[in-house]
Amino acid sequence: MGFTFRRSMNLGPFRVNLSRGGVGWSVGGRGFRTGRSGRGRKYTTISIPGTGVGYRTSSRGCLVAIAAAPISLLCSALLGRTLA
Repeated sequence: MGFTFRRSMNLGPFRVNLSRGGVGWSVGGRGFRTGRSGRGRKYTTISIPGTGVGYRTSSRGCLVAIAAAPISLLCSALLGRTLA
């Protein structure tokens, strides 16, 4: 089991999360929260407060999608032309 680090600051319904993966944010209240993780993934969490029961969905973040794209497609998108 590895060590983790996470620190959060609440500003009303807005929360800033500091972790080893980066700076993320979320907005919502008890039972529902949506935001972005430090690695750029979008997520939504729905839970039943006080029970520990919940459901979380996440999608691929921009950084992950760029890392998975072939270099030629990435360069053509940035330069606006195709590479031979």
